[in-house]
Amino acid sequence: MAQNSEQIALSIIESRASIIKITFSSPLYPDVEYKKLILRPIALKGKEFWQAEQFKDNKVFHQNIAQSTAFDTICDIIPNYGQICVFEGGVTTTYSISKGKNYRASTASNNLKATTQQNDRQKEYLLKEGENIPALVDLGVFTKDFKIVNSKYDKYKQINRFVELIDHAYSQFGKENITILDFGCGKSYLTFIVYYYFTKVKNVKAKIIGYDLKSDVVENCNAIAKKYGYDDLEFVVSDVTKDVLYGEEIDMVISLHACDTATDYALYYAIKKGVKSIFSVPCCQHEVNSTIREGGEFDVFLRYGIVKERMCALLTDTVRAMILEDMGYNVDMIEFVDLSHSPKNIMLRAKKTGRANHKNAEKLKNMMAQYCMKQTLFELVYGDKQ
Repeated sequence: MAQNSEQIALSIIESRASIIKITFSSPLYPDVEYKKLILRPIALKGKEFWQAEQFKDNKVFHQNIAQSTAFDTICDIIPNYGQICVFEGGVTTTYSISKGKNYRASTASNNLKATTQQNDRQKEYLLKEGENIPALVDLGVFTKDFKIVNSKYDKYKQINRFVELIDHAYSQFGKENITILDFGCGKSYLTFIVYYYFTKVKNVKAKIIGYDLKSDVVENCNAIAKKYGYDDLEFVVSDVTKDVLYGEEIDMVISLHACDTATDYALYYAIKKGVKSIFSVPCCQHEVNSTIREGGEFDVFLRYGIVKERMCALLTDTVRAMILEDMGYNVDMIEFVDLSHSPKNIMLRAKKTGRANHKNAEKLKNMMAQYCMKQTLFELVYGDKQ
């Protein structure tokens, strides 16, 4: 029996629970934008959507279609294609264009099994919805009854990702306690969350000290720590470039957006203390940009302001990573988008291996001289050795 686009769309909507995917192919008109289109039912943040995978000029584009608008959208899509295949568990229904604007259906068996497709994949997060995590409530990620605010779901995932990184590093320490220093801690939501995770979820004895230059920020953070009952979390007004810091054993240093050379001093402090694990997201990398001069193959990157700025930021991170390697750390760079959604989203993740060497030193010294660059961590580590 011939069917029109509305009848097919209604059948699709009604069969959503058993549909695995739908393919739209054989465009009927030259101006059809996408040569092929695939729809899949998904669940996203607890809500039902159809995900459209659209193919154009060897490129793929994705779009999520809300269930409330799916019927109208599918009705609009169908007339553009001569063949529609609906794949369900055990059966495939193929709609082919017939005379006029109607389609005729044919069915065939398949070996596919229906599955509930979810973008979130029911991931088991370390910080679970329903837990009384005060910082997530104050941050607006959780409601007062500890449910995830839909608009904050991405932030919830980012926070969990950070905690996962910290937890993975801790798992290799072989200890039942942990001491962490947080440089340039700011408002410290992540610091509060890390403290909560170790003390309340892992039942680990944790001591965390947050350093910041702003006395009002530190005062506020200490008041919040007291309100939460976090006895071994404290905040101190301190300048990492000159003040005396915590002198006992330290397991981990965190430095998220410590400004410009403050990152270098934080890394240098971690190196001197032999800290086991370092997580640093550098910020405001002006030093190399203000001192670099033309001198070699990189000159082409120095011609235009915005390119020069980005090049110097990447160069700064690379120099820091190479120095950490020389000081006995295994280093990688990963993408990390934190709560502020800063464009500075490269994280240096370093693990102490104890195998110090100076394999990068000569290369760095030559590059510094060639481009007349100044870089603080390089000066701190190698300045008196030249």
